[in-house]
Amino acid sequence: MPRTAPPSVPAQVGAEGRTRHEVARLLLEQGPIAAVVVAEQLGISSTAVRRHLDALLADGEAETRDASRRGPRGRGRPAKLFFLTESGRARFGHAYDDLAVSAIRFLAEHAGEDAVRAFAERRVAKLVEPHRPAITASGDPAVRAEALATALTREGYAASTRQVGAGEQLCQHHCPVAHVAAEFPQLCEAETEAFGRLLGTPVQRLATIAHGDGICTTHVTAPTLLNTRATPSPHKTGGISV
Repeated sequence: MPRTAPPSVPAQVGAEGRTRHEVARLLLEQGPIAAVVVAEQLGISSTAVRRHLDALLADGEAETRDASRRGPRGRGRPAKLFFLTESGRARFGHAYDDLAVSAIRFLAEHAGEDAVRAFAERRVAKLVEPHRPAITASGDPAVRAEALATALTREGYAASTRQVGAGEQLCQHHCPVAHVAAEFPQLCEAETEAFGRLLGTPVQRLATIAHGDGICTTHVTAPTLLNTRATPSPHKTGGISV
C-alpha cells in the first residue's frame, strides 16, 4: 500500500461534501481504483460510493477505464476503475494562475532561458530545503525517499513511495504547478535534480502530470544496483574471459 498523508478536507463543506471529497482523495492518491476498494477504505456502503462516483463523473471530475483481466475470462463486463481528471485534481487546489504563466513568459522573453532555469531552481530549493534535515537523517535512499514523500505531501503534492524491484519509486499524485510546468519543463527538471541531491543517489523521472500522465513518477536507484554497475567483473579483462 502506498505510504502517504491525505490532503485536508475543506472545512466549509457539509457531511455529503466531505464524503465526496474523501472519495475524490482516494481517486487522487490511489487511482485508477475500483469502487469496491473505495467503499472498503472509507467504510461506507457501495451504494453511497456509487452515488459520489456518479456525481464526480457527471461533473467531469472523474473518468473510468476497464480493469485489466488476469487469468481465465469470466462472464460479464470487466470491472471499472475510477480516476480523477485535471478538473477533479483542481478541487485540491493549485498554486498557479494565468499571472504566473504570464510572468514566466515575460522572464523568458526579457531575461532568457537561463533566468527561467534559475527561477525554477530557486523555487524547488524553497520547497524542499526546509525539510532537508528530516530527509537526510538516514543514509538509506529508500528511507530518504519516504521522508521526501512526507515532505512533498505537506507541500500539497500527495506523494507516496513504493518498492519496484531493488529500487524505489517516488509518486506524486498531485502537482500544484502542472499547468505552468506543461509550458516550462524547467520546473520539472529542477525538481528532479534536487531530488537526486537530497536522496544521494541517481534518480530518473519516468512520468509527469504536466505531460499528461496520471501521476509524476521518479525512479530512485538502489545503492546495490549502483554498485553493481560501477564495479567491473574480476573475471574479464578487455572484454575477454580469463
